Amino acid sequence: MNKDIIQKVRDQSPLIHHLTNQVVMNFTANGLLSFGGTPVMAKAEEEANDMASIADGVLLNIGTITAQEIPAMITAGKTANETGIPVVLDPVGVAATPFRTSVVKEILNTVQPTVIKGNAGEIAHLVEIPWETKGVESVGNGNSVEIALKAADTYQTTAVVTGETDVICSGKDILRNNSGHPILGKITGAGCLLGSVLTACLTTNEPIEQQVLTAVEFYGLAAEYAAVNSEVNGSGTFLPHFIDALSFEVDKLEKLN
Repeated sequence: MNKDIIQKVRDQSPLIHHLTNQVVMNFTANGLLSFGGTPVMAKAEEEANDMASIADGVLLNIGTITAQEIPAMITAGKTANETGIPVVLDPVGVAATPFRTSVVKEILNTVQPTVIKGNAGEIAHLVEIPWETKGVESVGNGNSVEIALKAADTYQTTAVVTGETDVICSGKDILRNNSGHPILGKITGAGCLLGSVLTACLTTNEPIEQQVLTAVEFYGLAAEYAAVNSEVNGSGTFLPHFIDALSFEVDKLEKLN
């Protein structure tokens, strides 16, 4: 983990333009604020270009996508590409329906993502590797490294395959992260907020491998720290402690280990 990346985010408070799903907006906004970034939620096509133009990063999350929202995502993504700011694509549930698959294909045909982040089932679907899914969840087993390598090569991007062990591929290099806690699987939008934190880290001027690894490792450590709090009895009591932990210094989180 590169602690300088986290400090730079907190010093600069980058503005992250979210075109994300209805379920997670509040959680994502509060989580990013705690981490040190500045969220804005804006999905209107009429302002997509203007908002992306003043942002430091753009997050495209298709969790509750509708046909009306697709042009705004494409506009924001293309503007980000033109201005040189990072774009993170989170293809939530892309394997669940043909509509979601077609949306992601349309985005990828017009926008170059800096990072594609998703669970194994989602990323496997993008590269036509068989993997069992259930709605927006990945329930199958297989080779996450193979999936990450193929996604990075196919889309000329950095691929992040989340799971018990997160796998990161930028080019042909593979990085792994083992921090995290199973309770994150009981939280709606845990992966979505990770996408927001990841986008914020991408706004720094460090190597992309370090940016991505720092985001996922810190996020996992914050979950581990929150989960062992004596006041946590389940996912409901975990949430506020997790939001708090996202604001902590790395050294405080690492003391747990």
